[in-house]
Amino acid sequence: MHHYLVELYTPNAVWQSLPIEERKQYLNNVGAAMANLSDIGVEVLTLTETVHEIDQASEHQFLGIWRFPNQQAREALLEGINASGWYKYFNHINAAGAEGNFPQHIDALANT
Repeated sequence: MHHYLVELYTPNAVWQSLPIEERKQYLNNVGAAMANLSDIGVEVLTLTETVHEIDQASEHQFLGIWRFPNQQAREALLEGINASGWYKYFNHINAAGAEGNFPQHIDALANT
């Protein structure tokens, strides 16, 4: 069963106060650390800017959607994100869950 992670994030004042070269170096380090994630089955479905011209749009500027072969792989990514210091630079929110389908979802909503 696949597991998923959705990230919404926006650069904060700490990030914006960094010189561009420091930002680039930090992001290069993050990219290098993430290079081997595919070895444990981590898939990036998208990393993109959000669209604000939709109903109930998030105010966050960026979106990441990930797929994992298991919960342990998802936790490994989350631990890496935390260890990188990412959360001190971005206003960030995560949502995670396991693979599901429409009938399961409808049942869960009805029983809430």
